[in-house]
Amino acid sequence: MPVVRIPTPLRPHAGGLDRIETEGATVGEVLDGVSTQHPALRERLFDGAELRRFVNVYVNNEDIRYLEDLATPVKAGDEVSIIPAVAGG
Repeated sequence: MPVVRIPTPLRPHAGGLDRIETEGATVGEVLDGVSTQHPALRERLFDGAELRRFVNVYVNNEDIRYLEDLATPVKAGDEVSIIPAVAGG
């Protein structure tokens, strides 16, 4: 199963977990699985069916925006990392 790494700011919405294993053949399916297990994550990750602009997702350190976005295939042992954008001035 792919493993999703949960960043510190989102852990309260994921039962305090830093990693969640879930089934799925694509990044979209994996994130849907995580959102099903922890519904509070869905509104923080998605705006409708699309990822929020400030949410970056990587599969094995590769940005999915340069792969196949939510259709990026994943397999057992892959690591999906959610990285919220940081802004400041």
